Amino acid sequence: MGATLLAAEDDTRKTGERLNDAASLFGEIMTAPDRGLPQRVLDRASCVVLVPGMKKGAFMVGGKFGRGYSICRAANGQGWGPPAAVRIEGGSFGLQIGFSSSDVILLVMNERGMKRLNESKFTLGGEATVAAGPLGRDATAQTDAMMTAEILSWSRSKGLFAGASLDGATLRNDLDENRNMYGQPWTAREILHSGATPPAAARKLLDALAKFSPKKAS
Repeated sequence: MGATLLAAEDDTRKTGERLNDAASLFGEIMTAPDRGLPQRVLDRASCVVLVPGMKKGAFMVGGKFGRGYSICRAANGQGWGPPAAVRIEGGSFGLQIGFSSSDVILLVMNERGMKRLNESKFTLGGEATVAAGPLGRDATAQTDAMMTAEILSWSRSKGLFAGASLDGATLRNDLDENRNMYGQPWTAREILHSGATPPAAARKLLDALAKFSPKKAS
């Protein structure tokens, strides 16, 4: 019993650390002096996915290589709802980026992309169209790919922030992490638009999202 309790406490601590890492990642990208996440693109996004510290090595030996969180705007476009945990695995991303650890940001741009997040798993570049995101504070997504993609993606490796291709990677629910946050192994469908109370550990992340994009652009 004691060992089980200690293991549960350790899992809760690690979840809190990952949530703080996701908040720090988003804040650092949004306050970068140049080549940051475009504000106008962020304000158009319906959901954000943050994966701090994606590991290439884990992918190369066949294991999971990225854990993070998806967060969608409230139904009226004002503020952000509770986070749902996700895992990214497989695909060619780890080999393309060239570093052992990378941070990843995805912006879900439309209703089709939001529906993908509600699935138990989907493939980027397969079931969901994905394109490397534009850079620069005032950049606009004017190419056909960026205008029609369900998801735009960026990565940061050793301080370098750039649009990234994630074709072939699978995004799936992380039920273990959701259990740590909510006490139940809820799916993304049960969390993202449910009005569930976010865990206290997610407050820093939600505050950062509210600071930099409090409402969706029309």
